[in-house]
Amino acid sequence: MAETASKTTDQTSGGSRPRLMLMDGHSLAYRAFFALPAENFTTATGQPTNAIYGFASMLANTLRDEAPTHFAVAFDVSRKTWRSQEFTEYKANRSKTPDEFKGQVELIGELLDAMGVARFAVDGFEADDVIATLATQAEAEGFEVLIVTGDRDSFQLVSEHTTVLYPTKGVSELTRFTPEKVFEKYALTPAQYPDFAALRGDPSDNLPGIPGVGEKTAAKWINQFGSFADLVERVDEVKGKAGQNLRDHLESVKLNRRLTELERRVELPKGVTELERAAYDRKAVAMILDTLEIRNPSLRERLFAVDPGAEEAETTPISTEGVQLDGTVLSTGELPAWLAEHGTQPLGIATVDTWALGAGSVAEVALAAPEGPAAWFDPSELDEADERAFAAWLADAARPKVLHNAKGAMRVFAEHGWSVEGVRMDTALAAYLVKPGRRSFDLDALSLEYLHRELTPAAAADGQLAFGAEDGAEAEALMIQARAVLDLGQAFESRLEEVGAADLLRDMELPTSALLARMERHGIAADRPHLEAMEQMFAGAVQQAVKEAHAAAGHEFNLGSPKQLQEVLFGELALPKTKRTKTGYTTDADALAWLAAQTDNELPVIMLRHREQAKLRVTVEGLIKTIAADGRIHTTFNQTVAATGRLSSTDPNLQNIPVRTDEGRAIRRGFVVGEGFESLMTADYSQIELRVMAHLSEDAGLIEAFTSGEDLHTTAASQVFAVEPTAVDAEMRRKIKAMSYGLAYGLSAFGLSQQLNIDAGEARSLMDAYFERFGGVRDYLRRAVDEARATGYTATLFGRRRYLPDLNSDNRQRREAAERMALNAPIQGTAADIVKIAMLKVDDALKDAGLASRMLLQVHDEIVLEIAPGERAAAEELVRREMANAVDLRVPLGVSVGSGPDWESAAH
Repeated sequence: MAETASKTTDQTSGGSRPRLMLMDGHSLAYRAFFALPAENFTTATGQPTNAIYGFASMLANTLRDEAPTHFAVAFDVSRKTWRSQEFTEYKANRSKTPDEFKGQVELIGELLDAMGVARFAVDGFEADDVIATLATQAEAEGFEVLIVTGDRDSFQLVSEHTTVLYPTKGVSELTRFTPEKVFEKYALTPAQYPDFAALRGDPSDNLPGIPGVGEKTAAKWINQFGSFADLVERVDEVKGKAGQNLRDHLESVKLNRRLTELERRVELPKGVTELERAAYDRKAVAMILDTLEIRNPSLRERLFAVDPGAEEAETTPISTEGVQLDGTVLSTGELPAWLAEHGTQPLGIATVDTWALGAGSVAEVALAAPEGPAAWFDPSELDEADERAFAAWLADAARPKVLHNAKGAMRVFAEHGWSVEGVRMDTALAAYLVKPGRRSFDLDALSLEYLHRELTPAAAADGQLAFGAEDGAEAEALMIQARAVLDLGQAFESRLEEVGAADLLRDMELPTSALLARMERHGIAADRPHLEAMEQMFAGAVQQAVKEAHAAAGHEFNLGSPKQLQEVLFGELALPKTKRTKTGYTTDADALAWLAAQTDNELPVIMLRHREQAKLRVTVEGLIKTIAADGRIHTTFNQTVAATGRLSSTDPNLQNIPVRTDEGRAIRRGFVVGEGFESLMTADYSQIELRVMAHLSEDAGLIEAFTSGEDLHTTAASQVFAVEPTAVDAEMRRKIKAMSYGLAYGLSAFGLSQQLNIDAGEARSLMDAYFERFGGVRDYLRRAVDEARATGYTATLFGRRRYLPDLNSDNRQRREAAERMALNAPIQGTAADIVKIAMLKVDDALKDAGLASRMLLQVHDEIVLEIAPGERAAAEELVRREMANAVDLRVPLGVSVGSGPDWESAAH
């Protein structure tokens, strides 16, 4: 922080002064809101969090740097205060509070409550008045006072023992205003600041100044006459036009002076001695950060580092009363006996894995039993008997196991030749099913939330384990994790029953996890030369677009700089202005597409092509980098990312590859059949979301359209537009296709108008006509939102819930986002569940048939298999049968299958 001193303590004859820090909550939250872009800080439900994040970050830093013993935050209640009663135009010029800011102050308040921080908000007074009252009381009681605020009126409170920390750059840099600093800046004492402010006026508060009188003149008058009161008394002595202007506006200046003076006698429920900092409710803090999807580990660490109870927490790694841990670091030959004694009980497993592209290993393993026994060993030091015993125990389905992210453990255990059976609980998957909307499923956070336990090892001074084993803290830490995994598993058993998700975990998610682990290990073969040629092609296209852009602009500029692009588009070329943002007129893809449609200028089109080619180049570069030593790409599938239950992939993200473009198809030709196999096979469901919507809505017209065997969109268009199917043209079909899929994704009339490039009235009419023909769909969509609003969640056919508390929010933006999710979640979620069921059925059928063909990928609604020689016909028959009969719906499940030497050729 600029000009922020390190921790200082005011030494007096009586000893160290206690230090009170006071914050203006509204002022700082508002600054944080504008310092961080809302589009980068938004939850899946549409709740902006930029003000919360910025405020929390500044809070953590300031508590760290200033180390107050006492702390409080003051907030404004409304704009109706004693000042607005005296002067109705007070702050009347301020713009409407942005919708994205609304609701964030309330959430900041919840975070402060969890941190044990006192907060004040008093009707009729501003936060400054509350701060002035507390600061005055604190000084009188011998405190050193720090005031953190973005309001300069607080400078009048500065004294020998009161310092104002004023933000000078967002909320990341604070300048210390001491009496010397105030005088340096204004040539006035802090006591004279209200006099100065009254003469200067304050546009931000709508307090009028004196024509022709600026800060220098105001300061000169105060210094000349000593005070505002003396200036008024001798106002006739002020010479010149400025003096006459002062006399002409004297009454408004007197009013300014009354309004600028901070009230120091606000009646408050607590005194300063009651503001001593207290330990956090760490579980509540973690839950708030998780709910708001604030995943930055640095912020969480900084907040917890300044918890007054942190020292106590760190000395108690297992804080739940009654938990015992009897840990042993196993030497070579000791593992079989330990497993024989404890391995019949459910054991928690924790591992430290090392993973390179296509090859992984287990560096450490810890096991924990229910009554306290725990063990740690290094797999590289196991002898033959140890390995046999451990492999047999892992593969024994009768020996229950509890893991956190079982898929990752299965993948690396498999590298040692060890298979894992009998996984009774995966605590990451369980946490996901209980709260699918959260974004962090870290073991530490779950332990804190559900067990009230921090996983910090407490090694003794001699480096021995706190519970007696002779080794370092690393082994202890892993055993503590294994015990937490075991205890979390027990905690989640009842919670899963409460939310009706126990069957989902046992019958769907855990088997899917095991299948995905095998698929990740298989990977898919890659044609490196083809991908490298693609990368060079896209690189050339990027360079060509750069040249064309420079020619269109008439000079060189940085295409990646929004500021330079704004100057070229809206300054030099004078193109129509797009939506205004904090950093200028937007140049995002939608804006460029709009400009391309509005003008004949070629630069927006070139920019769109440049960005698309650059994105494709990055995609292909990422694929090349992830080709492992075995020549295959091993993506990682994620089960806990999408709240609807859909799978996603990372490292690389295979869902990023375009499906319907020539470039995307060319990239897919780089995924090929591997050595020892005959071909790739792809299989997916046709229009699965619409089939699910037909089933859930029970709409007779939609069901008939599917069961007739005719083209769905043509059949639906003929009914909506009241024409024969043969009279349906391409435009009619396009509109109905967009409508049908849009409804499955919670599309509004406005959204439909944007998608089809028609006016909102036409979109509404089209939607009304659709609902007139398919009334069951309309009724279902209304019922889905109403039921979710009543229960707080949606559910798929298989009981997968998605909680939507914002359905009852006062914030329109959040409420409408939640309503769209209520429409979308049951349909998308049910479709995702059907795909998982199909994957499991196909995998089981391949094993039962004794086929060597295997599943490699699942992307969107598509499954990709690698077919062994001579097995194509049998595999296709099996895949069609199992996928078509995965579940029983009111409409048939359409399955498309294709095969070929590469992913694109295998398309259908």
